[in-house]
Amino acid sequence: MQLWQMDIVGGIRLVRLITGELREEKVVTAVDDHSRYCVIAKVTERATGRAVCLALAEALARFGVPEEINTDNGKQFTDRFGRHGTRNGEVLFDKICRKNGIAHRLIAPASPNQNGKVERFHGTFRPDFLDISGPFTSVDEAQAAVDAWVAHYNAERPHQALDEKVPVTPADRFDPVPAAQRNLVDLWLPPALEGADAPAPEPVQPHGGSAPLDELPVPARPVSDGGPVEFDRVVPPSGNLQVAGKQFWLGPARAGTVIRFWADCDLVHLAASGIRIKTLRSHLSLADLRRLAAHGAVPAGPSPLPPAAGGQAVEVERPVSRSGLVSLGTHRVLAAEILAGQLVGIRIEAATLMFFDPATRVLLRTRPSPLIPQQAAGCAAPDPRDRRRTRPPSRSGLSAASQPPA
Repeated sequence: MQLWQMDIVGGIRLVRLITGELREEKVVTAVDDHSRYCVIAKVTERATGRAVCLALAEALARFGVPEEINTDNGKQFTDRFGRHGTRNGEVLFDKICRKNGIAHRLIAPASPNQNGKVERFHGTFRPDFLDISGPFTSVDEAQAAVDAWVAHYNAERPHQALDEKVPVTPADRFDPVPAAQRNLVDLWLPPALEGADAPAPEPVQPHGGSAPLDELPVPARPVSDGGPVEFDRVVPPSGNLQVAGKQFWLGPARAGTVIRFWADCDLVHLAASGIRIKTLRSHLSLADLRRLAAHGAVPAGPSPLPPAAGGQAVEVERPVSRSGLVSLGTHRVLAAEILAGQLVGIRIEAATLMFFDPATRVLLRTRPSPLIPQQAAGCAAPDPRDRRRTRPPSRSGLSAASQPPA
């Protein structure tokens, strides 16, 4: 890593729940000049010199020490226009750079183009996140949302400036200092900052306020063996999220919302504020899961699907008509025209219908459920048309479903 460009941007809105008063907070930002990778996006109530140095210290511990850092002439970075009137006055930021062998470069006054890479980052960060997100109720909540957006920016969003023809993300080009080299020379921090919480030294993307990976409980199936992962993404203004080359439509009304993904090679579940809003057939391979884990995804907990027993979900089998419809009680529900003439399993949940292949349990389609719980329970009764099926009619009743649709 040769050069980082660093700056401060406003626009994070916090609200006091008691009074409803809004206030603006700052974000300390930095990008790697070569890769455009965002190495710092730290929300702070006041962009003081100490807050800026804390953000820098965390990034140095996580990614290693760059050769140079470019900043403007703000008093958090330099005393160039302070009480000394020259560059001989050394602020804390200068001292951290000097002690760690970092050349601190200052741009000319009123020349933001000389810090153009981080300014360009702000040109994306502001309309895609700052202008549409919040207000947040705490700095921690705002930081979690920023972390999720930055993870998407670094690892999922191709940067046109890197390659106009081949999609390349900042994470593809970013090359942090190897951990073995970082351990050769101790990072110097002033005593005032040494007690600050430092992140894990590995270059893991910040992730929605979650604990470091080595502090999380290990699931029964680790990611390397194809186990599920969880990660956060922020819905862009278009309402169309992208993960590993696939689009997930959430709608513009959810712009700025943090969506929690639970994903394995069979299913992808999307949740907002702890409530599952969508389940889809997974397009992810084992390599995709490992790539997501390398960029901030964590080993997932239990599947968010409710159990099929106990009245929380009902499973039935129905033939699909020529027009792609199935009968559920008094309702005629669209499955898909491409499924016409097939027998499908239907998992009926509180708000979702999941159509799957009864033999392989591969998920075929998901639709909103028009049924209330009492109607769903009634659907467990055999469909009269099931008499024409060749499969045993006993499978059309309530099923405990030991496994969800795959």
